[in-house]
Amino acid sequence: MSAEATTPGAHSRRRGLPRIDLRRLGRAALLGPASRDRLPDAMGHVADAHRAHHPDADLAVLRRAYLLAEASHRGQFRKSGEPYITHPLAVTLILAELGAETTTLTASLLHDTVEDTDVTLDQVRAEFGDEVCYLVDGVTKLEKVDYGAAAEPETFRKMLVATGNDVRVMSIKLADRLHNMRTLGVMRPEKQARIAKVTRDVLIPLAERLGVQALKTELEDLVFAILHPDEYAHTRALIADNATAGDALAAISEDVRRVLREAGIAAEVLVRPRHFVSVHRSGLKRGELRGTDFGRLLVLVAEDADCYAVLGELHTCFTPVISEFKDFIAAPKFNLYQSLHTAVAGPDGAVAEVLIRTHRMHKVAEAGVVALGNPYTAAAADSGTGPADADPQATAEPADGERADPTRPGWLSRLLEWQQAATDSDTFWATLRADLAQDAEITVFRAEGGMLGLPPGATCVDAAYAQHGDAAHGCLGARVNGRLAPLSTVLRDGDTVQLLLDRDTASGPAPEWLDHARTPAARIAITGWLAAHPETEGLPAAAPRTPHPVSSDRRGVANAVVDLPGATVRLAGCCTPVPPDAVTGFSVRGGVVTVHRRECRAVERMRALDRTPVEVRWG
Repeated sequence: MSAEATTPGAHSRRRGLPRIDLRRLGRAALLGPASRDRLPDAMGHVADAHRAHHPDADLAVLRRAYLLAEASHRGQFRKSGEPYITHPLAVTLILAELGAETTTLTASLLHDTVEDTDVTLDQVRAEFGDEVCYLVDGVTKLEKVDYGAAAEPETFRKMLVATGNDVRVMSIKLADRLHNMRTLGVMRPEKQARIAKVTRDVLIPLAERLGVQALKTELEDLVFAILHPDEYAHTRALIADNATAGDALAAISEDVRRVLREAGIAAEVLVRPRHFVSVHRSGLKRGELRGTDFGRLLVLVAEDADCYAVLGELHTCFTPVISEFKDFIAAPKFNLYQSLHTAVAGPDGAVAEVLIRTHRMHKVAEAGVVALGNPYTAAAADSGTGPADADPQATAEPADGERADPTRPGWLSRLLEWQQAATDSDTFWATLRADLAQDAEITVFRAEGGMLGLPPGATCVDAAYAQHGDAAHGCLGARVNGRLAPLSTVLRDGDTVQLLLDRDTASGPAPEWLDHARTPAARIAITGWLAAHPETEGLPAAAPRTPHPVSSDRRGVANAVVDLPGATVRLAGCCTPVPPDAVTGFSVRGGVVTVHRRECRAVERMRALDRTPVEVRWG
């Protein structure tokens, strides 16, 4: 299988950019650099793509990086027979087209020099500075990770955490993998399959988490072609047949343009073809594909308010499919993605999915963290390439040497917290893989304001640790949509949750909480606490606890009554009983009676220890 045959995503490349002939560029590189006063011809495409996003970029450093990379790799060849320099050139071009800043492109050109040539990190630092050296070192470390080896979780943990401090390292790695996947046809079939599986299980989910959809979708198609060749061939044929049948979305897009023009809304309306995997998934979901299932309408506007104006016009002038509406502008996804999603039916009944976003949102949707620029310079905050609240002082390094990336998505920040709290590398690896497998998110609202993003199936336990971190060890229960609820309650999209905490900071979670924890943050925190307090296994926490809500007084705690004078009543955190649950209690140290649901597994353990139950009733 040729490299071209494994490039199903090529149809989605930005129109107007010529196909890059890497073999020709490689031959040009071998002939030696051009005159010293301009970029070598082999770098011309990279320079053009970079200047398209950064018109004032200084290309001198790129020229120096290219000359060093070309000289270092001269005489080296890829398995395809191409000069090796074609690989860093291709990786750099991918990042340049996504809008990466100059420092990232410089490191990309040099990303294999330290590992594969005589160039040292000290040389890179002396020639290009600490930032480029840091990125090259991070990519070099990632190259040593065998993502697919079960025996390597500790290595993966160290390497991933090292890159987590600067998302640009992972951006280079993803572009590196994309080019390797494009040229995988020269490998043996079994090696192609092994690399494709690792790409599917680890790197594609990472690309999703970092919001780099342009890389993610092409990687998905390449993996699809290798691991599922029959389904890929069938999908390819469907797309080809649809292309000859006429564009079903063209008429709807013209109607949308007319409606927005008459409403005085300046907007760009595009027809975006779906990639191969997306078409395949639609076929599995719908059974028979419609002409409008092969693409989506994309409406680009200038301001956030314009997005809602467009939505109003579409829902007024067309028939909306309400179940398809999602607002990711008010509630952005975990990977920085923002957009309005809807679907409308035209006069003939054809249904078209519509994405509405600003030009800025579109750039972030395609390039994710790559579009955010250099997070360690004030320019990232001041030039509009970073978040509006980016700290201009972010260039400073914390005292412990860890870099604080102000543009780092919340997921990557949580990853760094998980690895610090994980009791061992296997736990970290297992929870990371489980989290990467999640491809959706629900939004729940905090009673005191704000939102939490959680995976589907998350419970109040997960919400507690997402909101309060280790303080959630003392969580006694929750109110969901104003009603008392046990910690095991599964939350739904749009629920409002209020966590009820214990005032005793020494309180800890029960082992049963692990049965209800879905997020890595919750599971790692609970596992860590239980490992540090083995004496609490099997027994309810002994200290008296006075529960209190996070933002308002809790009512109803004292309505559990026992016939023991002077006893303090505590509701067990493991099962969180609420009226009218059937309950029982057990005396523990300090004159406390812990109240459990009768079906709670802790009750069985207490009876097995010959502990005498105490009669409890709701008052």
